[in-house]
Amino acid sequence: MFFVDTLETEGLGNRSYLAGGASAAVVVDPPRDVERVLAAAAGRGVRIGYVVETRIHNDYVTGGLELARLTGARYLVPASARVSFDRVPVEDGDSVHVDTGLGLRALATPGHTPHHTAYVLVEDGREVAAFTGGSLLIGAVGRPDLVEPRLTEELARSQYASVHRLAGELHDDVRVLPTHGFGSFCSASRAGGDATTIGKERAGNDALTQDVDAFVAQTLAGLEDVPAYYAHMGPINANGPAPADLTPPGTADAEEIAQRLAAGEWVVDLRSRTAFSRGHVAGTFNFEAGGSLATYLAWLIPWGKPVTLLAASAEQLAGAQRELVRVGIERPAAAATGEPSSWLRPGQELRSFPRADFAALEQALGRGEDVVVLDVRRDSERAGEYVRGSVHIPLHELRERAAEVPAGVVWVHCAGGMRAATAASLLDAGGRDVVAVDDGFDAARSAGLTVTAAAGSGPAV
Repeated sequence: MFFVDTLETEGLGNRSYLAGGASAAVVVDPPRDVERVLAAAAGRGVRIGYVVETRIHNDYVTGGLELARLTGARYLVPASARVSFDRVPVEDGDSVHVDTGLGLRALATPGHTPHHTAYVLVEDGREVAAFTGGSLLIGAVGRPDLVEPRLTEELARSQYASVHRLAGELHDDVRVLPTHGFGSFCSASRAGGDATTIGKERAGNDALTQDVDAFVAQTLAGLEDVPAYYAHMGPINANGPAPADLTPPGTADAEEIAQRLAAGEWVVDLRSRTAFSRGHVAGTFNFEAGGSLATYLAWLIPWGKPVTLLAASAEQLAGAQRELVRVGIERPAAAATGEPSSWLRPGQELRSFPRADFAALEQALGRGEDVVVLDVRRDSERAGEYVRGSVHIPLHELRERAAEVPAGVVWVHCAGGMRAATAASLLDAGGRDVVAVDDGFDAARSAGLTVTAAAGSGPAV
C-alpha cells in the first residue's frame, strides 16, 4: 500500500510531497529547509531513493540538490532545463521504480515553464496520483508569464494542451497533487479547495471546460504583478543552491541597530502589528512573523540588501529566518530579541502610531479632518470594490511611489490589516503621520463609508 505525505509551506502557498511504500520513497519539489523532509521520511521509516523536480522553480529556492546529497538519492530534473549541476535528466515517458509495486512516470506538461514535467504515481500498474507541480492546480492552472514576456501567450496555449493531456490520459479518480495554488502567486487565478481529482477538475476547471482561445484570453487578462524576488529564484535554482544556513545571527545591541539604520540597511521588526504600533524603533519596518512574511519582505526589500531582524523571542526569530531562507534571503546580518526599549540608544524614544477600524475612519471623515485614505491592496482586489476618494498604491510599489501620497494624515488599509501595518511602518519611517486601519474590508460599507464597485465587478472578496 502506497502513502503520500504532504509538507506544506503555507507562507509561500506551496506543497512538497513524500510518497512511497514500505521501505523507499520519492520526494517531489522539496523545500530548501530539508530537515522537514528528512524528519517525515524517518517517521515513515523509509529511505529516500529519488528526489524529483517538476521544473526549475521561480518562486522559492529548492532543497532538491542538498537533499539528494544528504540521502544519496538520484536527483531527477527535466532534461531540457538548463542547470549547472549533475542530475538525472528526465524525458517524457521515463519511468523509475520507487518501491515494490510502485513506480513513477514522467509526463511532459509545458506551460508554467517550457520544460515543466508532471509525475504520475503508479501502483501495481494503475495510476493513483499525479504530482502536477505548477501545471494543473485545484480549480486553476499555473501562470505562464514567469519565464519570458514574449513567450507568455505561447506558454498559455501549451498550458491548456498540457492540462488536456493530463485529463485525457488519466482516469477520473487519480488524485491531483499540485505544488502551487494554496495562496501562491504562481497560480494564474484564484485556486481553491484542499484536495481534488482528475474527474473533479475535468468538470470544473476553466482550462478543461473552455475552448483554448477563451482560456488564453481569460488567463492573460487575469495575470497580476510578479513578486520581484521571483527574478532571482530561477537563476539560484539553475546554478545549484547552497545548503540553507540556519545558524543564529550575531546579536545586535542598540548602537549597532542605530548604525545599521544610519547606513540605509533594513531593520525589520517581526513583532505583531499591534505591538509594533504601540512602540518601535524609528526607521524600522514591520513585517509580522508568520503568514506572508517571506513573500512580502522578499518582494519589497532591494535584493541583496543586508537585513537585521528584531523579534519578540528567539523562537520567533528562528522561525522567520527559516521562512526567509526559503526565498533566498540568507542569514541575517544581525538580530535582537526582547522588548523594543532595549533596542534604543540612551536619549532615544520609541515611535508609535494609532490603529483604528473603518468606523473610526468614517467618523474622522465626517468631522472634516485632513485625511488621506490609502488603499494598498493589489489591482485585482481594488477592481472589486474600493473606498470612494481613496488613493491606490499597491504595497509592493509604495516605497518607490511614497511621494505620490498627498499631504495629510494617512489612513492606510488593505483587505485585513497585515499589509496596512507594513505600509504604515514604511510611511512612518519616512516621517509621515499614519493610522493603520486594522479591519476587514467588508466592514467599510457597514461603517458608512461610500464603497464603489468597479464596473462589471461583483462584491469584493
